[in-house]
Amino acid sequence: MNQADGRGTDPVAHDWRLLSGGRLTKAAGDATYDVENPATGRPLAQVPDASAADVANAVQAADEASAGWAGADVRERAAVVRRLADVLDEHVEEIARLDSLDGGFPLWMMRKDIGTAGDRMRMFADWALHLRGETIPSSPGNVHFTERVPFGVVARIIAYNHPGMFGASKIAAPLVAGNTVVLKPSDLTPLSALRLGELWAEHVPAGVLSVVSGSGPETGDALVRHPAVRRIAFTGSPQTGRAIQRAAAESGVKDVSLELGGKNALVVFPDADLDAVVDGAVKGMNFPFAGQSCGSTSRVLAHADVAADLVERLRERLAKVVAGGPFDDGVTMGPLISAAHRDRVAGHVRTALEEGARLVHGDAEPEAAAGHYYPATLLDGVRPDMRVARTEVFGPVISVLTFRTEQEAVDVANGVDFGLTASVYTRDFDRAHRVARAMRAGYVWVNDTSTHFIGMPFGGVKDSGVGREESMEELLGYTQVKTYNLVLR
Repeated sequence: MNQADGRGTDPVAHDWRLLSGGRLTKAAGDATYDVENPATGRPLAQVPDASAADVANAVQAADEASAGWAGADVRERAAVVRRLADVLDEHVEEIARLDSLDGGFPLWMMRKDIGTAGDRMRMFADWALHLRGETIPSSPGNVHFTERVPFGVVARIIAYNHPGMFGASKIAAPLVAGNTVVLKPSDLTPLSALRLGELWAEHVPAGVLSVVSGSGPETGDALVRHPAVRRIAFTGSPQTGRAIQRAAAESGVKDVSLELGGKNALVVFPDADLDAVVDGAVKGMNFPFAGQSCGSTSRVLAHADVAADLVERLRERLAKVVAGGPFDDGVTMGPLISAAHRDRVAGHVRTALEEGARLVHGDAEPEAAAGHYYPATLLDGVRPDMRVARTEVFGPVISVLTFRTEQEAVDVANGVDFGLTASVYTRDFDRAHRVARAMRAGYVWVNDTSTHFIGMPFGGVKDSGVGREESMEELLGYTQVKTYNLVLR
């Protein structure tokens, strides 16, 4: 198939390859693994299963290209990133369909996702001339200044829930900053990143960008531990993030940024507009992704005076969530990524009911069916000490907790190991500021959820991560400050 027919790459027939050193190659020994379609539970494609040797080849090529790329005019680097964004725009439908096929996400949402990626890529390209140093009057008669220099080879490891958007947008900042990049997509959703590698290969110098896929921990571990990789950025689960920190520490002193999970609170005060709260809770739960989003507002903390009314309104709204295949008309939620993950989500709900929560909407034991579907679920009567209130479920499950005082709401919201996002709903201007400031989270909305505003730093505190993305902080985070002292005689 071709782009002109509106469908793009046929994942079954396509000859999937790694991008390494400017060449599209098979993995060593022609090793492959199966990628599954979560909407059907059946194999979808066979993709390269990169070995440690394949990773070493990609990193070596990146290392060899590093000096030339870092020494290029920053405007040239920005122009390359803009060209990559243009190529992405030319293939939005194709990349969106690949994400829908191996991720199960509704096609209409993937089209939006890919459009967002192009915007972010151009944002970083536009900021290229902001990679500035400083002149510091540290001593009279001499010249003291700094410049921002790249790390060299950057390992960019991304999650399965926004494969095309992450695969495109998260290479832009390190490339503009003068680094070379080895991109590793999730083993569950590698198709769009591999296809982007094919499309982009002719537009970047050899070795500047590589894309490697792999079925298990070996590929990522080899990338993290390679001595030439000094900067690592990971988006994914807290468990994998900690494993990356350990591997990085065992193999060198490396700069690691992590965008991990969340157990995000949506706090509802009694003066809040409940219609807006329901809209925000549904939007914030990211149902098109079946709740598989680090920023999902999975904990709704409702004041006791409005909790019953809010729960009923949420029940009515969740009853309108339509689960189905990514290309089906009217679908608002796709499947979970795998059978194993569906079982994990179901286990969280069963445990919550055993601990005393009440199932308001959903099915504690959904019937087995083709595809990894799990119903939109609403739990009431959840207490802060329950596992479902403290652990990231990463599924379409909203837990409602109640509070009576402002301080209690703050304490419950902050009383988890995560700190990615928080939302506060109130008409009281002073309370909005007070509670937002009290939230131990990296990104806070007042009377809204979920929306990422371009240029605004995104990232978490506590176990939700280290570093900020989608902003100038991300661009600067791919540089190091180098200091010069010119002693004049």
